[in-house]
Amino acid sequence: MDASVEAAVADAHRREWAFVLAATVRVTGDIDLAEECVQDAYARALATWSTSGIPSRPGAWLTTVAGRRAIDLARRGSRHDRALPLLVERVPPLGPEELNENIPEIIDDRLRLIFTCCHPAIAIEAQVALTLRLVCGLTTAEVGRAFLVSETTMAARITRAKKKIAMARIPYRVPPIEELPSRVHAVLTVVHLLYTTGHTSPAGADLVRSDLIERAHDLAQLLRELLPGDADVAGLLALILLTDARRAARLGDDGRLVLMAEQDRSRWDHAAIREGVDLVREALRHRPPGRFALMAAIAAVHAEAPSWNATDWHEIVGLYDLLVAMWPSPVVALNRAVAIGLAQGPEAGLTALDELATEPLLATYSYLASARANFLHRLDRKDESRAAYEEALLLSENAVERTFLTDRLSEIEGSR
Repeated sequence: MDASVEAAVADAHRREWAFVLAATVRVTGDIDLAEECVQDAYARALATWSTSGIPSRPGAWLTTVAGRRAIDLARRGSRHDRALPLLVERVPPLGPEELNENIPEIIDDRLRLIFTCCHPAIAIEAQVALTLRLVCGLTTAEVGRAFLVSETTMAARITRAKKKIAMARIPYRVPPIEELPSRVHAVLTVVHLLYTTGHTSPAGADLVRSDLIERAHDLAQLLRELLPGDADVAGLLALILLTDARRAARLGDDGRLVLMAEQDRSRWDHAAIREGVDLVREALRHRPPGRFALMAAIAAVHAEAPSWNATDWHEIVGLYDLLVAMWPSPVVALNRAVAIGLAQGPEAGLTALDELATEPLLATYSYLASARANFLHRLDRKDESRAAYEEALLLSENAVERTFLTDRLSEIEGSR
């Protein structure tokens, strides 16, 4: 197998999966059948691009092949003869006269597929998991890591969600405006998890998956066009802009991780920061502020601080207090504990972290161990710090983070 072809197919999977699958669903009206056809298209690419050459537009090639495969299967009735209902009902595109003047026409098939997966008939966690798997192209294992559950548990959750869509015959469309409030929360959660998975890849050689970040940003922008007055949408877009503004400074010239405390802030995207801060102000005018607005406000405090030492950690702790009361997530509680340590000292931070030691969802989360290791090191408790860094290293599957943790261990050994 030509290595360049393998790399091109892998890159097309990262960048084009969502477009190809969403477009194929429009042809099949059946999510399972569409997924099967798209997988066949990628397999055919591996077999044919070595001789025919890599196409200039891989996504268009894959969409065409998947669509032809779907039409062929439909004609032969290989799936329609089965005693299974269609997973989605095909809904023809609305003409201009049929569109509600308050809703711009959304031509992005990914957004249609997200709203299909995020139907209120499906449990919220299953909505998000199914969308990350189908629309965003994440593996079941990657989706499981995002939820801090096993791959087996996540596979069962996704299967149940598909069955629910089958029974409910959920249409493939962006819902009318009166249905949006019951659907948008899950969609925002999907886009946020997509962004966080791209921001720091749970596994692999790269710290960042730019394709996922760009996909999340595009979808957030589309939602902003769809719901321009929604404070949660504004908050999510602000959060993405403010957090991603630091991307260029997160790695050194040697490819090693650079913590925020050591980053060159002149390399941050200050235009994105200004746009994000304006959106934060807009989102915070809504009372009470939503979780994305609060998360974006925390990111804004970081973004506007002229240096690490000038960061207002007490304000950040206060924002986390509001956030954890509204959205009691174990990861938010962990971030709050770290902020306490930076505001009040490592002893206070360690105490806050140790209160989370029995949280099941954090048992395999490497950031809890690495945060403890940092505070223990600052308290000069080197043996305990080394043990915590070793635990974090065992739990981490990202190569860049593993190198960072190994370097920290070497520093501790060198200072002994």
